[in-house]
This record gives sequence, structure tokens and C-alpha cells, in this order.
Amino acid sequence: MSNNVKIFILVIVLLILGTAATILLQSESVPAGPGKYDKFAICLKDQGAVFYGAFWCPHCQTQKKLFGTSQKLLPYVECSPVSGQGQTQECMDKKIESYPTWEFADGSRLTGEIPLRQLAEKTACSLPSESGETTLLPQDNVGASSPVR
Repeated sequence: MSNNVKIFILVIVLLILGTAATILLQSESVPAGPGKYDKFAICLKDQGAVFYGAFWCPHCQTQKKLFGTSQKLLPYVECSPVSGQGQTQECMDKKIESYPTWEFADGSRLTGEIPLRQLAEKTACSLPSESGETTLLPQDNVGASSPVR
């Protein structure tokens, strides 16, 4: 067998192994089935709620974590440019002053880490049954927010 054929076979084997590893890693990171709060997150959007935040904001990350795997369905608007400095035009136009900020269909706003129960009350969206899981934030974090940079 010539060296060119050996190299070709080696490249093919490495490509197959790389593809298999990628498929296995991706299948482990994608949760199976719907998230616990999928319907709740969709209802928030349907009711006109919008969640404004920034990728660098720890309170925004905490707010998102309350939704678990359902956070992908949130009506989320990223206000920070990639540089982490300043704000996007949409958030400047909306006069967003701190993160997280929830804006509702009636024009009212809530800022800081908002318990899911309060979001449910504000939007008339139903929370799933608790089944032992807590949906409220610790008292000292309720309303915590980060100022715009």
C-alpha cells in the first residue's frame, strides 16, 4: 500500500471518529423532552411580557436559571453589545436603566430578579405544579438588579 493511500484512509477514519464524537457530545447536552416551564415561558411571550437583560449581568443569569431548560423560550432581548459596554439601540429607545427589566403589555415594568410567582400574577399565566421544587428566589435577591454599564 502506498503512503498516499495510508494517509487517505487515516484521514477518513479520523473524520468518522470526529463526527461520531460530535454527535455523542451534542446528544448528551440537549435535554430530552420539553422543559418544566415551557408553557409558562410561551405564555409570558403571548401575554406581551419582554425580558430585557445583558449577558454580563449576574441577576439576569439568575433570572434565566429559574426557567431551567425553558429559558430558550423566554421573550428575551439582549441589551448589551458584544463589547459589554453601552446598550443596543432597542434598549436605549426603551430607556432600560437596569437589568433585568421585565416590561408588560400594559407598559408597566418590574426590575431585578422577579419570582416566577410574581410574573405569573402579573401576566395571568399559570405556573406548573410545584412538585417539591421552589420557584421563589431567596428573599435577599428579590428585586436585585445590575445598572447599565
